[in-house]
Amino acid sequence: MREWVLYGANGYTGDLIARQAVSEGLRPILAGRDATAIRRLAGELGCQARVFGLDDPGAVLGGVAGSALVLHAAGPFSRTSAPMVAACLESGAHYLDITGEIPVFEACRKLDPAARDRGVVVMPGVGFDVVPSDCLAKALAEALPGAIRLELAIFSLGELSRGTAKTMIEHLGEGSAVREHGRLVPISPGSRTRTVRIGGRERQVVAVPWGDLATAYASTGIENITTWMSFPRGQIRGMRALGLLGPLLRRKAVIKLLQGIVDRRVTGPSEQVRETGSAEIWGRVEAADGRAVEGRVRVPEGYKTTVITALASVRRILAEPPAPGYHTPATAFGSGFIASLPGCSLQVPDQAGA
Repeated sequence: MREWVLYGANGYTGDLIARQAVSEGLRPILAGRDATAIRRLAGELGCQARVFGLDDPGAVLGGVAGSALVLHAAGPFSRTSAPMVAACLESGAHYLDITGEIPVFEACRKLDPAARDRGVVVMPGVGFDVVPSDCLAKALAEALPGAIRLELAIFSLGELSRGTAKTMIEHLGEGSAVREHGRLVPISPGSRTRTVRIGGRERQVVAVPWGDLATAYASTGIENITTWMSFPRGQIRGMRALGLLGPLLRRKAVIKLLQGIVDRRVTGPSEQVRETGSAEIWGRVEAADGRAVEGRVRVPEGYKTTVITALASVRRILAEPPAPGYHTPATAFGSGFIASLPGCSLQVPDQAGA
């Protein structure tokens, strides 16, 4: 198999990916800016190491030189994605990452012409964000051609890693969003709720800016999309309160303070949590005449799912990449991709009324 780079290998999720990759017989080049941590991990796993930061374009280009693919696992991706994508386009390496950030998806999609010209696949979001939900969205759209509305609801997200928590803090002051008539529309945090029947009971969910507001639009063409997440009622009230603090939460000093707290207190789910947890995603599409189709995806705990989907994506891109350009997981591998992976299932009727 051709050489590929795992950047951010010393982070919580990057470390999980690196260890699983080696256990599956893969030997990624482990990369990042922390020389001590990267070289220690590379020595332990018997992999090559490359140390470089992302603030020097020449260093980034040299760091990915000769590789067929980069799996980028160092967030917050709103700050780290652009220099890595630029280096991949210049070097001819395919770009994958595990982001769930809407601005990153939108920025990568705009690079589609450049990626096509360079023969490069640009595919952000090959983790729990957003492989399961993207495949569900595409499967639902295939079951109901011409659907005009899509809803997705995520259940049992579980504990967060340090990197994910810090990324969320960066976006706390931005509020929530939905997609209406093809455009992203900001809404106040906690302002839209509904109930979803799943697992035999009603669950309350709140609209959140999940990455599918960008990726599902690209995968399905459906112009009205809402992404929901299950939270206790008390947390939903807390979201509404946070909405009043938006200007304060956008201040760099406040963001830095909160991220410092995360650095001291957050690690990530334990191995037991990763091995015993699970997540479920509900989806629904609706046509203009009122016909509707519902479906579900079940997957392991979110970080375990990210390891599974990211490495499966790497293998597929290296073996038989899709046409160059911007892709979502579902446009690259089809709606059935998630169901082909261990511990994952997809349930969608063949067509409306089935």
